[in-house]
Amino acid sequence: MTTTHNGTAMVLPSLGENVTEATITRWLKSPGDRIEHDEPLLEVATDKVDTEISSPAAGILLEIVAQEDALVEVGAVVAVLGAEEGAAAATPAPAPAPAPVATPTPAPATDPIPQPAPTPAPAPASTVAPAVGGDRVEKLPRIRRTIARRMVESLQTSAQLTTVVEVDVTGIARLRGRAKVEFHRRTGVKLSFLPFFVVAAVEALDEHPVINSSLDADCTEVTYHSAVHLGMAVDSDKGLMVPVIGDAGALRIPELARRIADSADSVRSGTIRPDDLSGGTFTITNTGSRGALFDTPIINQPQSAILGIGTVVERLVPTRGEGGALQIEVRSMAYLSLSYDHRIVDGADAARYLSAVQQRLEAGFDPSELQ
Repeated sequence: MTTTHNGTAMVLPSLGENVTEATITRWLKSPGDRIEHDEPLLEVATDKVDTEISSPAAGILLEIVAQEDALVEVGAVVAVLGAEEGAAAATPAPAPAPAPVATPTPAPATDPIPQPAPTPAPAPASTVAPAVGGDRVEKLPRIRRTIARRMVESLQTSAQLTTVVEVDVTGIARLRGRAKVEFHRRTGVKLSFLPFFVVAAVEALDEHPVINSSLDADCTEVTYHSAVHLGMAVDSDKGLMVPVIGDAGALRIPELARRIADSADSVRSGTIRPDDLSGGTFTITNTGSRGALFDTPIINQPQSAILGIGTVVERLVPTRGEGGALQIEVRSMAYLSLSYDHRIVDGADAARYLSAVQQRLEAGFDPSELQ
């Protein structure tokens, strides 16, 4: 903030590494409003994220410098703030309304042609185009335009294939059923299936490092990452975002459950920071959270693979009991789909990785792993 003779200039703060500008999408306060320190003041959109900007000080919003839809560079002035006691002097009093002027009543028209209706006042500017045949046309938000561009770029950059396996998670379902109430009481986080899938997926990357790798643009070098910085795709009203959980391999189930929940909350509340979306080496998308059986997700470049987790459903499954006798049981089943960059990952690599994840999940978890 910079102090001027009219108040204190508020600038657009740093929004993360490599972010140099942002679009003002909405002001949450109007000139003359009182604001508290750290109270959300405006919303901005970058190529990475939509986020809120909080007020750096308490006082009065004297002036909005950067209007909505304006593209503003980091460090540029967006508003002027003032101390509360000086607000009255800084805010001009409204001009008195003009006295009403009597308008003579027009004489009845004798011409059979009706008189033209008065011209209506122009409607305020809107980003919504006029409806045609009931259709609604809206300007695509910047975050949605960015997602669209990156999805197309990903498909144009790499040769993407998807391999799918089916996993029996009956053992996990039973453990979860026994432990979820106490787990929630102890951690404050609901125990879903997702942390179990994440643990299995991350552990298997140790034995299959090509899945946790990145290929350079010229296809001349590949980087095998020493740690798993896990991107977790989160659905929100503003679009899909992928916050990153650093060094996920070092986290146990309670820690993962907390980090996953916190990341999702920050995305949906608009408090996610651009730096929280950078540096991922491998991504998981839980498409089953909306009931999908499986998906063919698109790779988050420059990563080499993305794992999709389908919904867990109970099905009648034929199994072999003792002595090899065939029997029908109700089992908890799920599909796992791995989309991978075929330039560096072969189909056999993908199948071996998925087989390792499947074996870890079907082997089950010890209750001590929930502590």
